[in-house]
Amino acid sequence: MVIAQGINAGDVKKLQDAGIHTCNGLMMHTKKNLTGIKGLSEAKVDKICEAAEKIVNFGYMTGSDALLKRKSVVRITTGCQALDDLLGGGIETSAITEAFGEFRSGKTQLAHTLCVTTQLPTNMKGGNGKVAYIDTEGTFRPDRIVPIAERFGMDPGAVLDNIIYARAYTYEHQYNLLLGLAAKMSEEPFRILIVDSVIALFRVDFTGRGELADLIADPGGGMFISDPKKPAGGHVLAHAATIRLSFRKGKGEQRVCKVFDAPNLPEAEAISFLNPLD
Repeated sequence: MVIAQGINAGDVKKLQDAGIHTCNGLMMHTKKNLTGIKGLSEAKVDKICEAAEKIVNFGYMTGSDALLKRKSVVRITTGCQALDDLLGGGIETSAITEAFGEFRSGKTQLAHTLCVTTQLPTNMKGGNGKVAYIDTEGTFRPDRIVPIAERFGMDPGAVLDNIIYARAYTYEHQYNLLLGLAAKMSEEPFRILIVDSVIALFRVDFTGRGELADLIADPGGGMFISDPKKPAGGHVLAHAATIRLSFRKGKGEQRVCKVFDAPNLPEAEAISFLNPLD
């Protein structure tokens, strides 16, 4: 679209090679970062940013316009009525939802369930779209998808075909996977990105807060991230995540989810909301 505003196709290609595929993604970067891309001068960056601002409104809007924009948000069912009620309908698109809690408290099971429910039509409280899954701890199991798909009356093979999966082994690998995913998400109807867990590899070789902040700044569709024990990423992720959910074991087979932080949800809990398969 920026080409129509007079931007050279070669410069657009340089942005895409740097993992920037949308106007929204472009405006998440400072001009200092953009001029760090080989072949983009300060004058070129200024021209590109001006073109992007003509296409997408990054300035003020009225409260009525903001309300209208919020109405386009889709809430994807978790497969559990109690948890959906807790979340005001389900997991939101255009937001980052963080789930944290102890081992076997339900985080990964919820991630697998979302792989299926995201593909349901919107009239069945689904997202009618594809799923991207980045696995940093080796917890994704496609065989777990099959019974969940059957539960919702869906073809397991078709459901699995609409999930793209990658196992990340290092922070750099995870970052590169996200860069490649940006292109796919700008071209295909992806509704949710699941990262399980988002911070595991950063604990090993992450060296600065700034890079982590850039990495999670623009969720685009929905983003569901799970991490063990406690809120992930310190203040960086705390400010980036829209909704933060705390998971824990209850009595016996019960699992409990509590709204830890959210701009539009009351502090409350859902008890025994899913099968204890995490």
